[in-house]
Amino acid sequence: MTNPLAPHGGDHQLAEIRPPRFAAWLAEPMLRNKSVYIKVALAAAMINLFGLVVSLFTMTVYDRVIPNMALESLTALTIGIAIVLVFDFMLRILRAYFVDIAGADIDREVGGTVFDRLMRIRLDMKRGSTGALASMMRELETLRDFFASASMTALVDVPFILITLIFIGVIGGWLVMVPLLVVPLIIGAGYFTQPAMDRLSARTMNEGMLKQSVLVESLGSLEMVKTSNAAPLLRRRWLKAIDEHADSSLRGRLVSNIAVTIASSGNSIAYIGVVVAGVFMIASRDLTTGGLVACSILSGRAVQPLATIAQLLSRLSATRTAYKQLNAVMQSPPEGPVAGGGLSPARLSGKIEFRGVAFKYPGAPEKTLDGISFTVEPWQKVALLGRVGSGKSTLLRLLVGLYEPQEGVILLDGTDTRQFDPIALRNQIGMAIQEPVLLSGTVRENILLDRPGFGDEEMLRVSQLSGSHGFMGQITNGYDLKLADRGEGLSGGQRQSITIARSLVGSPPILLFDEPTSSMDAQTENALIDRLQEELKGRTMILVSHRNALLRLVDRIIIVEGGKIAHDGPRDQVLAALQRPRAA
Repeated sequence: MTNPLAPHGGDHQLAEIRPPRFAAWLAEPMLRNKSVYIKVALAAAMINLFGLVVSLFTMTVYDRVIPNMALESLTALTIGIAIVLVFDFMLRILRAYFVDIAGADIDREVGGTVFDRLMRIRLDMKRGSTGALASMMRELETLRDFFASASMTALVDVPFILITLIFIGVIGGWLVMVPLLVVPLIIGAGYFTQPAMDRLSARTMNEGMLKQSVLVESLGSLEMVKTSNAAPLLRRRWLKAIDEHADSSLRGRLVSNIAVTIASSGNSIAYIGVVVAGVFMIASRDLTTGGLVACSILSGRAVQPLATIAQLLSRLSATRTAYKQLNAVMQSPPEGPVAGGGLSPARLSGKIEFRGVAFKYPGAPEKTLDGISFTVEPWQKVALLGRVGSGKSTLLRLLVGLYEPQEGVILLDGTDTRQFDPIALRNQIGMAIQEPVLLSGTVRENILLDRPGFGDEEMLRVSQLSGSHGFMGQITNGYDLKLADRGEGLSGGQRQSITIARSLVGSPPILLFDEPTSSMDAQTENALIDRLQEELKGRTMILVSHRNALLRLVDRIIIVEGGKIAHDGPRDQVLAALQRPRAA
């Protein structure tokens, strides 16, 4: 969902991401851990060799020690096999440890890469609900379990099937044909169940995403669900999603169990077949009793890896489906310049220019903006007014790079915004969105957002400007107050105040305010305006608001109607023109 690049502007920021090569986001972390996997392979090889030694020990005891009652030889053999078992125990522990080490490293690197890409996903390319995306991110564990778990050691065991069969042939001659006949049975069971497993895995994943989507939507809107009594509707959706997911999961497990059970039964068949055929070979003096015991042990070791492979194949379909889902996100174009290396200016002067901009939201029947052209000079303060749905907020979204215009161009200081690195661009813009959203964590974290170079002094400055200090200074925990998701527990006006403080950190040259005081009372709003008068000097500001009081902050008004500019001029002149029809 990629070539790792140095992070832009410090470790706290997302790494710059270029379009990844096929599967590079998954293959490269694994290749970087190849030394660990080599150690795992060596350990697995030694464990398999020790298994052969155990069978030889058994054969020797039956054929040499027991007939001759050679107790001294038994003591020596026992000491030797004990040493082998100690090493076998240690190697198994080390193998599990190395696998876990590689898994943790791959999980962190792949998880970080996928998260970075998800944060850089273009909103016009976003598909599915928030719950569906969250569920898809959980599929990282499916990949991790498959590629970085003990199941991968089963692949190392496969070559030793041939070695084990050769040992059986050397000891038991034609007795090797019994496990050889069982091997195709187990492989065929895994092969022929794969198509059904692929279909059921895709269906199970999609239905799991739907279930997760219903849950996230319900919990994220719990207050609305309660006040609107929407619980019955969501309960019906939830139960339907559970039933559908359970049905597909049941079918998938049934098909998977068929292959695994056949493999398990094949192990028993091989063992019994070797014993039965071995009796006849002992009767014809072609095999010793010790040889039969050794071959029966070895037959189990020859077939056992195939049973593990059958389990691995049952997980392969789910892994392949998860990979396709995640790879679709990783292969989608990210924000910013496709080739990477976007512009990162030290500080913009604040000139904004829209030239013939047209835009339509994905799936919308009509354009939201059509032929928008205007220029905002540095340090100018502009208000965008218009009816609901006229396209005012969309202009701000385009300016900050959340979407790209289908027609026309947006310039900042004479440069197309699509040439800027999105993170660098947003570092130059302070934005307070229409619906303030706070993160779980402290108020301090929500204001500073872990941006480097800013501490308590800057936090207190912007908090006093926004009015947040008025209520935060009176709380026992103060700025260390832990907030719940989306800032629940605070009023709408308090959340807006913290959002405004967040947008003012670092005195960005451009400020975008979208209905910043819609939840504030008139007294709080007027006090905020008074404090912002001085702060806004030397900064460019675009304001979207239906509150007339905020117009004191601007010197120019642009009226947007139906996605086009209807009026544009000095504030007092436009307001006077709007008042004339009313007076008439």
